[in-house]
Amino acid sequence: MPAAADRFTSVVIIANPRAGTTSPAVVADIARRCARRIPDVRSFWTAGRGDGVRLARAVAAADGASVLVIAAGGDGTVREVVEGLVQGTPPGAAPPVLAVVPVGTGNSNYLAQWGEVPWTDALEALLEPAADGPVRAEIRWLDLYRLAETSELILLGACSGLVAEALGVAAGIELTGRARYREALTRAAARHRPYAGRVEVDGDVVHEGPTILANVGGGRYRGGIARLLPFSVLDDGYLDVCVIDATVPAEQVPELITDGGHIGRPGVVYARGKRVTISSTDHTPVPFEHDGELVRGDHRRFTVEVLAAALPVACHAGRPVG
Repeated sequence: MPAAADRFTSVVIIANPRAGTTSPAVVADIARRCARRIPDVRSFWTAGRGDGVRLARAVAAADGASVLVIAAGGDGTVREVVEGLVQGTPPGAAPPVLAVVPVGTGNSNYLAQWGEVPWTDALEALLEPAADGPVRAEIRWLDLYRLAETSELILLGACSGLVAEALGVAAGIELTGRARYREALTRAAARHRPYAGRVEVDGDVVHEGPTILANVGGGRYRGGIARLLPFSVLDDGYLDVCVIDATVPAEQVPELITDGGHIGRPGVVYARGKRVTISSTDHTPVPFEHDGELVRGDHRRFTVEVLAAALPVACHAGRPVG
């Protein structure tokens, strides 16, 4: 991979001050590391919901593929930046390259792209490639996904049932980071009631009946801890889907999905395809989220479609992204 100075003319950092461990000192550190190779470095702070979309859209429209965009925050920040980059890129043009600095709560996007590599090492590998370095970077064109009913862009994944319910529970938990997500899942599972669901993959019904959750994506991890889709690869042009039905005790699900122990059990379906539809069979609304955000409204059907090779992203070289 060429040196960053040979590929990019500028760097834009979009940071969320409310995400996890983001701070002015961290953003200043990112900027200093970049400025040693690329002098033109600009930093922007988001002030509220949608700011990441607006900022990234403007950068993509003005600078195109010549700029490296760094999203400093959690998975919500990354999703907004990605949406803005896609919206702002003119038809037929290449979008800016995205790099993620994981200073949020779950950081599942970074985990999919770099594993457990410290972000400082990952950024150095991107900015100053070394053939014999311990970590190497490469630019991968990752898939994105779209929710057909609302036209919303999906970055990491979407889930019905238990995982969506856990988001509502998390609001009342004082813990932070992955501990908060783990506790929210446990509490939600204790009071969970399965919904009457159906899941179709490319038009074929793969599950119908009482449903605890149906997860589709996307990233192997949700919330940085739940390895729901252990075989998913983010640049293969396919969606992976995992369905857990009500024959699996809901109280066991949080522990099972932490290490992928749900795979192969009775009551668990795993499939792959280009289009996945999750719906209720009794005409009641389906609890549903994507990228850690609840979808509002009384929706009874959700269809997720693949947007193959949609965005160039800096990733750990030589390993699957997922």
